[in-house]
Amino acid sequence: MKIGIAGAGSIIPEFLKAAQRIENFDVIAISGRVSSKDKLNQLAREYKIKKIYMDYDEMLHDTEIDAVYIAVPNHVHFEYAKKALLKHKHVILEKPFTSNHKQACELAELSMRENITIFEAITNQYYPNFIKMKEHLPDLGDVKIVQMNYTQYSKRYDQFKQGVILPVFDPDKSGGALMDLNVYNIHLVVGLFGEPIKVAYHANIEQNIDTSGILIMEYPTFQCVCIAAKDCEAPVSMSIQGDQGYLYSTSPTNVMHDVSYHGNDGRKAYYALNHIPDRFYYELEAFRQMIEQQDMLQTQEKLKQSLIVMKILDDARRQAGIRVLE
Repeated sequence: MKIGIAGAGSIIPEFLKAAQRIENFDVIAISGRVSSKDKLNQLAREYKIKKIYMDYDEMLHDTEIDAVYIAVPNHVHFEYAKKALLKHKHVILEKPFTSNHKQACELAELSMRENITIFEAITNQYYPNFIKMKEHLPDLGDVKIVQMNYTQYSKRYDQFKQGVILPVFDPDKSGGALMDLNVYNIHLVVGLFGEPIKVAYHANIEQNIDTSGILIMEYPTFQCVCIAAKDCEAPVSMSIQGDQGYLYSTSPTNVMHDVSYHGNDGRKAYYALNHIPDRFYYELEAFRQMIEQQDMLQTQEKLKQSLIVMKILDDARRQAGIRVLE
């Protein structure tokens, strides 16, 4: 499979390191703005990428490319992904999937109509630790409380306070703590329990954007709290508590380095099964398998999950008075 990349941000080297580990997964092109030319050249040299494009549309005309990894600012995810699908390129789209649920539905419909895969790059769904967590859910008995805390003080927050508004804190570019960090918590919970019946978002708003916030997701028999912050920091943690035991981790939900099981009967187990250090590896390997095996069932299941998460993100932002781009 031949891959093209859209973007030159700090996440690209992580993607490329993981891509080198994937069999039949060859990054042959990268595109970006003219202002990023030096960075693109550096990436091309370091990772042996043979083609550099200063125009994304031109890269999409490259018939050698089978799939595109899109890692551009949130507010242009939809535009870039739609163009790629219309050129019959499979798409790996960075989180959050789009700026709103309506856009996500349009991409989903287009991908199914064209029989082309679009895949949200949400790391935690493919980790061996996540799979082990799912296996242990029946051992918890009736789930009562779910808590996810992913806080990470952003160096961009200092600039933000000084009036320098970068995309991650820009309401006009679908920024904010919910879209940047809490999306991992939400995906983890939806991946385990499906769609909640109700959501409520209590956010700390500065300059019309959520710099931190608490999302409450109500399920028929339990409550879930998802916390994310870019304006403060504390030890992260994750717990799923039932009347027969609990699951616990102290690693962020985007990496899930480990997870432990504790039963009321005294049983305990500790897992650190993500043996490949590159956090993108497992999702990229899953994507490769979906394409090569033409596994449309799993593709559609993951796409359905992305649509549920986008619906939650829309609802939460509107409740908090955060602009949802149309």
